[in-house]
Amino acid sequence: MSRIIADVIIVGAGIVGCSAAFHLARRKGLRVLVVEKGPLASGMTKRSGALIRAQYAHPTEARLAVASAPFFQNWKEIVGGNCGFTQTGFVVVAAEADASRLRAQVAQLQTLGANTRVLSRGELRDLQPATRVDDIALAAYEPGAGFADPVLATQTLAARAKELGATFRTGTMVKSIRVDFGRVVGVDTNIGLIETLNVVIAAGPWTDRLLKPLQAEIDIRAQRAEVAFFDRPAELKAGHLAFEDWTTDAHFRPHTFGLTMAGLNAPQSNGETNPDSFDESIAPSYVADLQQRLTTRIPAMAHARYTRGHAGVYDMSPDGHTVLGRVPGITGLFVAAGFSGIGFAIAPAVGACVSELVADGEARTVSVSALGITRFKP
Repeated sequence: MSRIIADVIIVGAGIVGCSAAFHLARRKGLRVLVVEKGPLASGMTKRSGALIRAQYAHPTEARLAVASAPFFQNWKEIVGGNCGFTQTGFVVVAAEADASRLRAQVAQLQTLGANTRVLSRGELRDLQPATRVDDIALAAYEPGAGFADPVLATQTLAARAKELGATFRTGTMVKSIRVDFGRVVGVDTNIGLIETLNVVIAAGPWTDRLLKPLQAEIDIRAQRAEVAFFDRPAELKAGHLAFEDWTTDAHFRPHTFGLTMAGLNAPQSNGETNPDSFDESIAPSYVADLQQRLTTRIPAMAHARYTRGHAGVYDMSPDGHTVLGRVPGITGLFVAAGFSGIGFAIAPAVGACVSELVADGEARTVSVSALGITRFKP
């Protein structure tokens, strides 16, 4: 095999890896190589719920979401092609016990530049007449939120990165990161050694497999999460807002072709999942329970017909928040993982921050120091 050399190797061709490749390739002059063991977007990206909103409690993640929104809303101009963005609006509903927490979250988001505001029960009912509101105290409303097509978004990022000079090698398994005297010198793969001085691990639930031999693992848990699709009844065919319901612990949003996609706010705690081999089917009991939760908020969903569902795997960090930054003690090694279910929504800004960390030494799009590994490994 001929010698392969890159300035930056990105491990993982999901939405985060392809975003990082796009931003690095925009700089010109950098030899950017993305390696992926399967096809493009073949891991957890293709199973993403792809909900795009800024309503996050962690201020740094919220900043990343705010910075990412213009990418999705202006994808054709910034990236090229289409990411399938559909604006739906998004609401979080809370009962009285959580009202003050939601108000505080909205206030914080407004200071960070998010377009969100508090709605009364009456205002929510006027906005979405099909909604049951008697059991809630208030709602937070983000009109610019929506969803996108996760595979299409990843493909267009990769296509543009290639146009800008990045190289992609699918079907290439990274076996280990090679480190000499405390700095990255390459990656060992199934096609041999690829030399580089910079590696970005964006491998989702597979990330710790590469970090563990370096004594740098994050303790990411691979946790199964399920989504179901329902064919909306006639009275809801025009669609509805996207919801995160703090009273039922469920979320749901419109999907294409008159469907609604729904899931639980947190993955069910059923132990560690093998991301290479897990049950992707949905149990009838889960579907029935989920539909009951949807019906609590929008009663007409009682008549919705279940059409299909699937499971994916979240890369859950120990504290449930993103891990983004340098790997301590190893020069040239960076990680973007542990997204705990929000990776798609913040991927454009994460890619920009990765590019800045690698090329400039510091992230400027959003300061990400609060998301570093050192919070787990001082």
